[in-house]
Amino acid sequence: MENRKTVRSEKKNGKILIRLFKTVLGFYPVMLPVTIACIIFNAAVSSVPSIFMQNIIAVIETSWQSGDWSAVSGTVFRLVGTLVVFYLLSLAAGFAFNQLMAVITQGTLMKMREKMFGGMQRLPIRYFDTNDHGDIMSHYTNDIDTLRQMISQSFPQLLMSCVTVLTIFGIMVYYCLWLTLVVVLGVILMTVITKKVGGGSAKFFVRQQNALGKVEGFVEEMMYGQKVIKVFSHEEESKEDFDRYNDALYEESRKANQYANVLGPVLNNIGNILYVVVAISGGLLLLSGVPNLSISGLPVGISIVVPFLNMTKQFSGNIGQVSHQINAVVMGMAGTGRIFALMDERPEQDEGNVTLVNVCEEKKNPELLRNKAESDMDSSVQLRECEERTGLWAWKQPHQENGEVTYTKLAGDVRLYDVDFAYEKGKTVLHDISLYAKPGQKVAFVGATGAGKTTITNLLNRFYDIEDGKIRYDGININKIRKGDLRRSLGIVLQDTNLFGGTVMENIRYGKLDATDEECIAAAQLAGADDFITRLPEGYATQLLENGANLSQGQRQLLSIARAAVADPPVMILDEATSSIDTRTEAIVQRGMDALMKGRTVFVIAHRLSTVKNSDVIIVLDHGRIIEKGNHEELLARKGQYYQLYTGAFELE
Repeated sequence: MENRKTVRSEKKNGKILIRLFKTVLGFYPVMLPVTIACIIFNAAVSSVPSIFMQNIIAVIETSWQSGDWSAVSGTVFRLVGTLVVFYLLSLAAGFAFNQLMAVITQGTLMKMREKMFGGMQRLPIRYFDTNDHGDIMSHYTNDIDTLRQMISQSFPQLLMSCVTVLTIFGIMVYYCLWLTLVVVLGVILMTVITKKVGGGSAKFFVRQQNALGKVEGFVEEMMYGQKVIKVFSHEEESKEDFDRYNDALYEESRKANQYANVLGPVLNNIGNILYVVVAISGGLLLLSGVPNLSISGLPVGISIVVPFLNMTKQFSGNIGQVSHQINAVVMGMAGTGRIFALMDERPEQDEGNVTLVNVCEEKKNPELLRNKAESDMDSSVQLRECEERTGLWAWKQPHQENGEVTYTKLAGDVRLYDVDFAYEKGKTVLHDISLYAKPGQKVAFVGATGAGKTTITNLLNRFYDIEDGKIRYDGININKIRKGDLRRSLGIVLQDTNLFGGTVMENIRYGKLDATDEECIAAAQLAGADDFITRLPEGYATQLLENGANLSQGQRQLLSIARAAVADPPVMILDEATSSIDTRTEAIVQRGMDALMKGRTVFVIAHRLSTVKNSDVIIVLDHGRIIEKGNHEELLARKGQYYQLYTGAFELE
């Protein structure tokens, strides 16, 4: 079982490695091959001294035997000069590949972050609802950092060590096969130990990466919830929870690094023992006079044994280097796998072909209106797509059967027919929901928490898709409308406000990026936010801290309402829009809200029943079902659940 898991893990890592190489090559199709060539040249040159040492010792050995030293100095100087040239070229190659690798590494990280973030923007809301935000953040920090270390350090070192090992092995075979066999036996032992110890550390490094993501997720959650922790005096419980996550990270890291720390000393000592064994084997070959088995045809002598000792040290040292980098590569593979997993998440599906376009109105050709029946059926005005901004919008609907395009004026008519929905399959939370909101109507949802009020508005935005039934917007099935265009036509004020780093003006303009300063100020005045904004140190130019931390909750809510107002959509969704505002401020905001809602289709979710009294339709929900429907007076007259809620005979929660 363990072997099957190991094989699957190796295959997975192999696929990740191939994909990473293709990705980097795609980013740098010329620079990467040049860098690899420089690394290979640099590694090959590091093996050259053994050849020069053999030649120099051979010349000295020959001169010693013959007694003629005249050619020694010239030959030695020539060999040393050639070696210096190689080293200078190697220095240039080393400088080049280090500079190029810096560009490739940082460029790859930049492009990978861009791909991750771009892909994340296309993910459905469901992904963020079901994944820890801190763990998602860990992709951009820890996982990217392990990828950086792998690309900038581990891969170059591995390539250099592998090239050096292969080059030295070739030189060994060329000079003496007997001593090469001794080295190979030692390398086999080192490989077995590396596989055993390295394989054990690999799974723990993967677990360490996942545990690190959980720790970051928990810390982020605690940072956002510090006020709640303080209010309920949960400091000690939070510390205990953190200790549990931190202990798990410690255990995985300890096990991983124990294996890794054992590997280095073991391999170094095997290398030292191998050095001694090669020296003894070389001495025995010299004394016994065994014929040398080699490609060079040279007899076993001092000129072969001495360089062989140097090559053995270099060979075992590079094997050790490969082993040391395995852990960094495993961590990098774990991080890269998580990065690719985020990039491979299925984006939000959008099959809609109906788009929202800017249109102009123009009179139809009088010749087309001669027939009275046709005149009764159609308006004398037709819509035409315009490039200039007119403030008039329409749904552009192509018809595949005849290739024609029709324009439906954006009015804000929303209807739900027999809608069922479940967040998880088999656990239906909305049952047979049917309702309509004509243009300009105000529809209110009331009911206990969990009744399905916010879920309905999520379906209107297509944050989630329905299981059964239909939702029509201006007579068009919303599944046929592109999600971006659908959401542009809907303004929403959430119970939980989200403000961004920047000025107050920039946060209001977020609702309509091309809005002028005057439009933003008018929207703030409409929402009742202008009064407190002008009293801020720099007014509309005041810089906001993270999520508006330097504002009160009510002020943040007012800015959120102003942001929706500047968007000027035909349909507004107000999800507890005044929940964080005091009674006095609510009266101010309500006047602005009334002006904001005028002429628009509005869906209101509120626990304060005083805010929904003037709604055209009030829908009472209970456990995902509509149990009552009507205006304020009608529902009071029925003396049902709404009556009990309004009179206080029945608590909303």
